[in-house]
Amino acid sequence: MLIKIIPLYLNQENKGVKEVGYFNDYLNTIEQPDHRKKMEAIFNWVDTTFPELDKVIKWNQPMYTHHDTYIIGFSKAKAHISVNPEAAGMKPFIQRFEADGYTYTENLFRIKWTDEVDYLLLKEIIEFNLQDKAETTTFWRNYK
Repeated sequence: MLIKIIPLYLNQENKGVKEVGYFNDYLNTIEQPDHRKKMEAIFNWVDTTFPELDKVIKWNQPMYTHHDTYIIGFSKAKAHISVNPEAAGMKPFIQRFEADGYTYTENLFRIKWTDEVDYLLLKEIIEFNLQDKAETTTFWRNYK
């Protein structure tokens, strides 16, 4: 069995693991080249649009945080990309998900590999979470 050693470093508060190249390693697990390019385009867009966000890996999921609180996460599936802005980050945008044809649950919505990415919607969701969680001191928000 081959074990790959990946260099890791801890964030300032030692609350989680950040890994410089892990997003690229994650992308390399996506077998379909067009799927990989779509996910990479989303990551690049978030990096460019929100440079203040930190990239971290928790629970094997690439996610973005701000002041050590969760903002948004992405994961791959066979037929779609799952986007998780938490339940409170979903509620204001339900009609937009429906208008875009995205299916959703309480905590996430799905962008099919064949769907266009609504970057304006992603921007508004991230901005909402940044504002809503500006004073949050925990990773997840308290939401019922």
